[in-house]
Amino acid sequence: MESKLSKIKMLLLDVDGVLTDGSVTYTDAGEQIKQFNAKDGLGLRLLMDSNIKVGIITGRTSKALHHRCKNLGISLIFDGIKDKSRVLSKITTQTGIDPEHIAFVGDDLIDLGVMKRVGLPICVADAAQDVICHAHIVTKKGGGQGAVREVCEQILKAKGLWDNILDKYAL
Repeated sequence: MESKLSKIKMLLLDVDGVLTDGSVTYTDAGEQIKQFNAKDGLGLRLLMDSNIKVGIITGRTSKALHHRCKNLGISLIFDGIKDKSRVLSKITTQTGIDPEHIAFVGDDLIDLGVMKRVGLPICVADAAQDVICHAHIVTKKGGGQGAVREVCEQILKAKGLWDNILDKYAL
């Protein structure tokens, strides 16, 4: 698995159940509230600082997601998407990155199409069983609980970049 991780040039993520624990909370005014994990955020920034692209493909649309992505510097956002595998073609054309060099983290049935088309399909520990069966990597942590950070670290370690990152923070 290390060799597949070392070839990753882009990490694509689902949101609900991956970057969040899957809960969807609404205010009385109808606004969605999402809770994101700060450790996942740092992991994504470390990837982007290491020239690994990060993007979002999600079935839902929310202002909270756009705020989080803006905060992290993620501009590749496809939300409100029902056919995620079709969007993958747009992403590969737009970025020039072959699907073989893309990892995708999902958690539910809507993610299976894109998981089957990328080089490294990954799911979170609390994913649907049918999704777990198609993943090459299953995280130890659940969605919204640091699973994305776990994936980021695995990619950075496989590429031999982790020790330099640690050295930078240990100053």
